[in-house]
Amino acid sequence: MSFYNWRASFSSRSWIELLYGKLDRCSLSGSEDSDDRADPLTADDSPPVESSGGNSDGGRIKSWMRGPLLGSGSLGTVYEGINEDGFFFAVQEVPLLDQGSNANQCIIQLEQEIALLSQFEHDNIVQYFGYEKEEAKLYIFLELVNQGSLASLYQKYHLRDSQVSAYTRQILSGLKYLHDRNVVHRDIKCANILVSSNGSVKLADFGLAKEITKLDVLKYCKGNVYWMAPEVVNPKCYYGPAADIWSLGCTVLEMLTRQVPYPNLEWTRALFKIGRGEKPPIPNILSKDARDFIQKCVQFNPDERPTASELMEHPFIKTSLSASTSPDVSLLKG
Repeated sequence: MSFYNWRASFSSRSWIELLYGKLDRCSLSGSEDSDDRADPLTADDSPPVESSGGNSDGGRIKSWMRGPLLGSGSLGTVYEGINEDGFFFAVQEVPLLDQGSNANQCIIQLEQEIALLSQFEHDNIVQYFGYEKEEAKLYIFLELVNQGSLASLYQKYHLRDSQVSAYTRQILSGLKYLHDRNVVHRDIKCANILVSSNGSVKLADFGLAKEITKLDVLKYCKGNVYWMAPEVVNPKCYYGPAADIWSLGCTVLEMLTRQVPYPNLEWTRALFKIGRGEKPPIPNILSKDARDFIQKCVQFNPDERPTASELMEHPFIKTSLSASTSPDVSLLKG
């Protein structure tokens, strides 16, 4: 089971949503989860949990203490943690005996995601620090990114082109790293991209990520409908890294408009339009370079979409536009 999202078998909140509160999300079921975000200063009145290591994978986290509660859901709880050196991190506590009839599948998927994420070392990918198993619980240690997701950020601020450009440049760097290693993320959207206080962006939520080999071409409908590429929606089509590029275009559109792609459509209608190759509406109020960047990403034919490396050379990425080119900038929402 994915330790970020658990959505492969269950309806529950992702690790990112647990950590940073409710974010807009759409799934093939069309369900949306409620917000149980807790105040980390007051929510957890229980004494801190101390650990000396237990059964672990030999990662960075050895002796540690559990701190304030950051969020909770039906299948896991996320806390702040601190190790013996004063290093802070996020720790997800996963009960292994409470997953019902799907317990074995959950554990297998969890192991697969840990194995994949543990291979990555990049500035723009959330860092995995290891895990620890004690009795009936699994603790997973991850980088603590303090400003939440891009989805929570654009709900507070109207982002300038220059800001979106800077974030997109880093997303592309992370995608290039993945694609060079034949890994497709399959769930690129603002809710799955974290940002730190220094403006550094981190790709997260690798619950749907998949490594491609010459004999293993992807042919399963995975991801969130509004960000899905046409070839992902079509069960007769195979797909690869270009699917992430379509999702990236939708993500840039999301940052600039502060709405999900196809904002006025139910997920079933959006799925139909995407399958027919209809692009998400791109408002004319956006800058010329921004519109062109998005248009290039959402080409119907995946072979016509630029690669992550090629998009790094696009004017929208190369040049930070002046504040006057973006409408309604630097204003707090509401």
